[in-house]
Amino acid sequence: MKSLKNRYIFIILIGLGFLSSCNNDFMDRYPETSITKENFFNTPKDLETYTNGFYGYLQYSYNDVQSDNISHYNSSNAEIDKLLRGDIFASNVGGWSWTNLRRINFMMENCGKATGDASEINHYIGVARFFRAWDYIGKVKRYGDVPWYSRSLQTNDTELLYKNSDPRILVVDSIMADLAFAATNVKDKADKSVVSKNAALLLQARIALYEGTFRKYHVEESLPEANRFLETAVQATNQIIASAKYSLSANYTDLFISQSLGGNSEIIMFADYDFNLNRKHNSQTVLDYEYAVSKDLVDTYLMKDGKPFTSVAGYDTITLNNIFNNRDDRLKQTIMVPGYITADKKTPFLLKPYLGGYVQVKFYPVQQDMIGWENTYTDLPIFRYAEALLINAEAKAELGTLTQDDLDKTINKLRTRAGVKALNLSEANANIDQVLAKKYPNVTGVNKGVILEIRRERRVELACEGFRYDDVMRWAVGSALAEKQKGMYVKGLGTIDVTGDGVPDIAILETSDKTGPLNGYPKEKLVIYPLYDKNGNPGSFYLENGTYGNVMFSVQKTSPKTFKSPQYYYYPIPEKELLLNSNLQQQKYWK
Repeated sequence: MKSLKNRYIFIILIGLGFLSSCNNDFMDRYPETSITKENFFNTPKDLETYTNGFYGYLQYSYNDVQSDNISHYNSSNAEIDKLLRGDIFASNVGGWSWTNLRRINFMMENCGKATGDASEINHYIGVARFFRAWDYIGKVKRYGDVPWYSRSLQTNDTELLYKNSDPRILVVDSIMADLAFAATNVKDKADKSVVSKNAALLLQARIALYEGTFRKYHVEESLPEANRFLETAVQATNQIIASAKYSLSANYTDLFISQSLGGNSEIIMFADYDFNLNRKHNSQTVLDYEYAVSKDLVDTYLMKDGKPFTSVAGYDTITLNNIFNNRDDRLKQTIMVPGYITADKKTPFLLKPYLGGYVQVKFYPVQQDMIGWENTYTDLPIFRYAEALLINAEAKAELGTLTQDDLDKTINKLRTRAGVKALNLSEANANIDQVLAKKYPNVTGVNKGVILEIRRERRVELACEGFRYDDVMRWAVGSALAEKQKGMYVKGLGTIDVTGDGVPDIAILETSDKTGPLNGYPKEKLVIYPLYDKNGNPGSFYLENGTYGNVMFSVQKTSPKTFKSPQYYYYPIPEKELLLNSNLQQQKYWK
């Protein structure tokens, strides 16, 4: 705990040092800090102390907001939402921050003077290169081509400061070189809250899978060597699997609500939150605060016998109380089962139909004192073994090398935990799920069926962990982001039992005063949700078929989303950056 405390104290101090010297000019180019190369970077301990300041750069998520895993996000501030509604331009877009990279490179150019154990020095250099790769892949995903900088820039570095972007191929190869060094030199660590060898390998695999599939499916880019990256993804995950250090957690839910993940067998790296250090997050907002999960995601979960839910007769009209029957266990571990009681209440939670009705419980805290704004201190997973298994299977399937034995060692371990029948390679390719085939129309070849099933598995296993947006983008199916997502199915206007006890809890009415559908049930015992206000103006949601059907959202009518391909696979470089650097060219699809 002492080292953890020291790490976060240093993050604050180094942040304040940098904050005092930062400016808003192009590339955040001034490197002055409270730590100087003359009085620091002399020992491995100095390097450790400095790299402790990088952990605040890590990003991880407890939701899939603005992907097709969400039915509706009750906010107009999300960037992807603005993009899909045509409200993002070079003149108003944010991003293009280089502050974190500058701090990493400042260490990289000064660590050569450190003396001591060479393996320790290389370990911390590897940690720094891990973080540089993490930072740069975010830039590549957002812009494609970006300038590559391997050192911090001085005010007299005019040529470098004002250069154009480097090709994506060069930048990604540089990222992979950083990760190859990290995977070779970063040591195994007992503390899973810091970068380790296997964390470096999994980041290497994650990025290699992203780039390999991006190059394969984004035919408009004509990028070479997709298979080289897929092979790297296989090699990196093979090493993790062969290490025999990890196994799937016996309880899926524990991965997302535990106060301590350090001893969990599935965790490779986690973010350490702590009540005593006042290090907390806001995952309690997943429970019907601004969004719910989409019907599209709910329908993706299999039946226990391995058959698609969408093959069940009448699946499209199954109501909330019955969707969990004989389904993949992860469905009820991700979506609220009727009758769910939160730790701070004594009665079942009542869903809000205007958000969709499929309420996320994955990551929702189960301890009363954590249910409050920015008051949750459960640990959050960054890298877990399940992702390594998914990457291994997907990369091999895309390469055409996948065997049944591979499936049994990867995907079927996940299915066993979820109580679902094992995936058979031959059967998957012979009996292709046409719902998945329609969702991913660019998947072809003899392995089409199993690739689709692996994508299903990835979607449900990693649901609400922040992966879905990147997956949709790398697979070149961005149009999914613009689809009109649906919520729960409603049989008709009137009372609805949403707690599973047979007693009505809420009612959906045409207007609040048209109570005929209540059939005399006392209005005061219900929470009423009208479709129209007293003046006949539509509310925020409606039913797909007027008086019955899936919950839909009025904003889909008034402000529909459109995905412009290939433009929206990227963001524009902010106009102000182009004015500061006349050599910098706008992202090619935004010119």
